[in-house]
Amino acid sequence: MTWTLKPRAAVVVDNDWAGDPDGLVALAHHALSPADDVVLVTGSFTSPSFGDPTGSAAQGAGHARELLDLIGGHDGVPTVGGADAAFDPAGRETAAARAIVEAVRAHSEVVVVCGGPLTNIADALAADPSIAPRVRLAWVGGSIADEFEYNRDTDPAAAEFVFAHDGLRIDRFPLETYRLMAVSVAELEDDLTSSGAVGRWLWQKYLDLPLPPQVDVDPVWPLGDSAPLAVTALPHAAARFAQDGAARRTCTALDARLIIGDFFARLRLHARIGEFECINTADSADTQIHLP
Repeated sequence: MTWTLKPRAAVVVDNDWAGDPDGLVALAHHALSPADDVVLVTGSFTSPSFGDPTGSAAQGAGHARELLDLIGGHDGVPTVGGADAAFDPAGRETAAARAIVEAVRAHSEVVVVCGGPLTNIADALAADPSIAPRVRLAWVGGSIADEFEYNRDTDPAAAEFVFAHDGLRIDRFPLETYRLMAVSVAELEDDLTSSGAVGRWLWQKYLDLPLPPQVDVDPVWPLGDSAPLAVTALPHAAARFAQDGAARRTCTALDARLIIGDFFARLRLHARIGEFECINTADSADTQIHLP
């Protein structure tokens, strides 16, 4: 029997790719999931406390491009950087905003998954407010208890502007929920380094993360940016929502094991397919290839 998993939605994935590598983990998961038709990847800036103060949006978009190329099969998916400064309500044009507007116009409905500051989403809505009814935003950010939260507080003006659009449907994954997506650092290292070239590439991004001197690595690392897969690729992930209005929901619980387990399984399967193709190529060419 042949199993066919059809794409469920056109997905735009936005994040500060030069920051916490859990964003790149989430991008790999979206890209490896046949239910997610990734049509665009956009990059936002990181807080100067955690990233390069000279600019990180384009640098992060470069990381995303490298990852998609390593996975393969996504040559036609643009990766575009946005502004390297917080949202300006007075308006500005950015390449990321233009790309988001064009992606939404090309589809009847688009799920925009944002795992970072809402800068690029705000810029896109400012450029063309008419796209709002065709967008479903899945945002990793904010806090139910209203405590400090990086994604919201890196660009609070962008969050305020986006949430002011009444016609925009929003599924919010707050701090209290996305922290449920936790793995131990030992588990993360073991699973990534044993899951082929893509997994090793992702683990290297963790090793290369320029953490400030005052930040100590905790033995547990949340893969919080993967939480929106509960409404895109894995709608059976037992996500529970509190209704915040007609078009707004806050996720209060989800099946972290299902999402994290699916990711590592897809990484391993992808690695095996690559090895199988290498073996077939070697057999047909009558040459020897050393597999990773």
